[in-house]
Amino acid sequence: MDLVSLQGWLDNLSFAVLFLTVLVYWIGAAFPQWSFLPGLGTAGMAIANLTIAALLVARWIEGGYFPMSNLYESLFFVAWGITAVHLMAERMSQSRLVGTVTAPVVMAMTAFAAISLPDTMQHSEPLVPALKSNWLMMHVSVMLLSYAALMVGALLAIAFLVVTRGQAVELRGSSVGTGGFRHNRPSVPATLAVGDLAPISSVSPANGGSPAHNLVSDSDGGTSTAVLEKVAVTADPAPTLKLSPQRLTLADTLDNISYRIIGLGFPLLTIGIISGGVWANEAWGSYWSWDPKETWALITWLVFAAYLHSRITKGWQGRRPAILAASGFAVVWVCYLGVNLLGKGLHSYGWFF
Repeated sequence: MDLVSLQGWLDNLSFAVLFLTVLVYWIGAAFPQWSFLPGLGTAGMAIANLTIAALLVARWIEGGYFPMSNLYESLFFVAWGITAVHLMAERMSQSRLVGTVTAPVVMAMTAFAAISLPDTMQHSEPLVPALKSNWLMMHVSVMLLSYAALMVGALLAIAFLVVTRGQAVELRGSSVGTGGFRHNRPSVPATLAVGDLAPISSVSPANGGSPAHNLVSDSDGGTSTAVLEKVAVTADPAPTLKLSPQRLTLADTLDNISYRIIGLGFPLLTIGIISGGVWANEAWGSYWSWDPKETWALITWLVFAAYLHSRITKGWQGRRPAILAASGFAVVWVCYLGVNLLGKGLHSYGWFF
């Protein structure tokens, strides 16, 4: 079997394996009592990862260059990256729900690459002059790996919104910057009720009491803890969704793992943009030219920078950062694929119309 035939066999095999893996994950989510299915899903993603890796290696041997010069090759490289990040996220979260959102995306990418793209793109061709550089492997591989990581992180954020039905929930805390004095207010236990507060008149001015404060007595009548009456009484807390302990634990895990995976993809995106600027200066004499791909790479960077800033500095958790990450999923796709489909530019090597 020659390398061309091997590539055709491998891309079809990867799609078939991923199609079965999607079914396994979805059936396992619908029937959690079938405990053997999650393990099959993980095995399917691992097999798909190895199959796509073999395809890329065969492509590399046939063409004599790192296989990321057109849309067919880059789609399979991103698909390989998503399967690799998926396996890492699944191991970190100990939840097979990850596969219910990541596996369909990878399957769709492999189907699009193997079925929809023209035959000329599915065969290796000589590199255009601008791509005959050692920067091809450095810049493009880092950018595509960043896309894969950011997509997985955004998909987990979308899964978080589905699990919590888009409502606010109390999380244990999974990001830097959270704490009792987040947003410049002391934390009040979620179980504290207005009736638990002592009457304002019981606070004696002689003891330093003031209308702005009140005391909450311990159940044993011991030392009281001062809290702001303004927070406890006038600030009507937003109602939280009543979730089962298992669903609440799952939501907290998804929020945490999404944050970590995006935290991995963002530095890769930063390195990729910087290396791309250096390569652009060597190839075109300018570090930045506001090419459509460059502009959308900057927009992607700003969206996920805002996400990380909101979590690390502002201490956001749950629904608000998840919505921001979910919007980043669409932005990544516009940056990666939409620019190639909607317009031409200096990065239009994957254009096929």
